[in-house]
Amino acid sequence: MKPFALEPNMLTVRGVFYPTGHMFVMFPTEKDARDAERALENDGYTGESICFLTPREIQEKIARTVGNADIPLPSAGTEADTVRHFAELAGRGHYALMIHAPTAAQSDRVMNVLKNFPVSYGQKYRHLVIEDLVE
Repeated sequence: MKPFALEPNMLTVRGVFYPTGHMFVMFPTEKDARDAERALENDGYTGESICFLTPREIQEKIARTVGNADIPLPSAGTEADTVRHFAELAGRGHYALMIHAPTAAQSDRVMNVLKNFPVSYGQKYRHLVIEDLVE
């Protein structure tokens, strides 16, 4: 697993978190997230394609990207609302995995591995589309 680092290519023009080609999956507890990470690694995902995020990291590194996203004009997309939801769950102690999965087949594979885990919220960031992973 590699440490999370917010990089410029993970942001929209307005500076809101939008890591195209990644899945951002949240779990109620640290144990749930760590177990999910191990399951992905056991399925062949390398540690270089997975970042583990604590609630504090989500609040300090991702939530702050919303900033003034809605000023002066509201965003046409939902990226700011999505980040606000991440922040709300992190505020309740949820952890996250950010998984590099640029293709549909890779996303499907990840979701197959995680199908029995208690995912509290998940999003797949595609070019111009944020896809809900859990209903």
